[in-house]
Amino acid sequence: MTMRWIEPVEERGGTAILLAGLLVSGLLLQGCMPQANGSIDDEDPAEDAAIPVESVRVRNDDVAAFYSGTTTIEADQQATVVSQITGVVLKIHAEEGQYVEAGQLLARVEPDRYRLEFERSNATLKRLEMEFQRKQELFNKQLVSAEDFERVSAEYEAQKAQVALARLDLRYTEIRAPLSGYVAERMIREGNLVQLHQPVYRITSYDPLLAVLHVPERELSVLHTGLDVTVRLDALPGTLFTGTVTRISPVIDPDTGTFRVTAEVDDPNGIVKPGLFGRVDILYDLREDVPVIPRTAVITEDERNHVFVIGEDNSVSRRAVMLGYERNGVIEVTEGVDAGERVVTAGKGSLSEGVKVQVVGIEPGEGVSRPSGGIGPGT
Repeated sequence: MTMRWIEPVEERGGTAILLAGLLVSGLLLQGCMPQANGSIDDEDPAEDAAIPVESVRVRNDDVAAFYSGTTTIEADQQATVVSQITGVVLKIHAEEGQYVEAGQLLARVEPDRYRLEFERSNATLKRLEMEFQRKQELFNKQLVSAEDFERVSAEYEAQKAQVALARLDLRYTEIRAPLSGYVAERMIREGNLVQLHQPVYRITSYDPLLAVLHVPERELSVLHTGLDVTVRLDALPGTLFTGTVTRISPVIDPDTGTFRVTAEVDDPNGIVKPGLFGRVDILYDLREDVPVIPRTAVITEDERNHVFVIGEDNSVSRRAVMLGYERNGVIEVTEGVDAGERVVTAGKGSLSEGVKVQVVGIEPGEGVSRPSGGIGPGT
């Protein structure tokens, strides 16, 4: 007999209460009377015994294999600019954050001393050049000794080198960028006395930017140059960057058991900066249109995997499956089930071979459109 609950209704008078009491008494008496067929309950016992479960249909999708790791973005090229002379900074021409081209003027050092040194060396060179020419004419006429001519010739050549050095020092009073990039740091001010080889600027090139990972040696066989990567940066949430693996070190670090993998990161809008921390996913394999199921459908016992498959009569069968790639709670099934079959995802603990089930609740993944692109990072 099926019991029905009657919600109480408030009435101002006592008539409704009396009628409700009579109705309940009548129902109780009716339930105690034998039915015509001699059975108290007309309902199917098998239906009452069905175990409630949640399920999902096996579907086909693209699955991908990734290696994931953390990275700190690096610049491919950066240079510390040093002063090639000693002198007082006369003028600053580039500030931090400014983009500069290779060869562009960054700062100027007081040139007067070096200009005078160049002019003095050049004057000495002209005097020695005239002396050399005179001695050469006399030597050709055998009027001076070879030793005397060689001495003058050596002095002349040495002075030419001295003039070249003086010209170089004068040129070094203009500190220029060695490469195109951004001024990451300015280390001098106007009026400072800079010393020979003192760092004065740091220039960083953002083209390209690199994501560098240190990958366990077990992954060496599956990674190679040319693989696609995706990069997510903590400082830029919601923005996905792409790139390509460009370099793989063939040397394993004996201390860490890892090797270095370098990927170039595409940044068309110029918003990525060196030093940003993030996560990199390297796609190294893709399988298209293969059966996938939720990980919650899988039962693992004694290193073997099974699922409960619901038949057309709502009875379940326990079936062994072979599993493939897994990511974000979705797993590939390489053997055991096909697309369209229904597998149990919740309520598996009460099931055994052949029992009847009743699917209840909303079945995850059914009736919901899914964006294309398969199973990947963050999907």
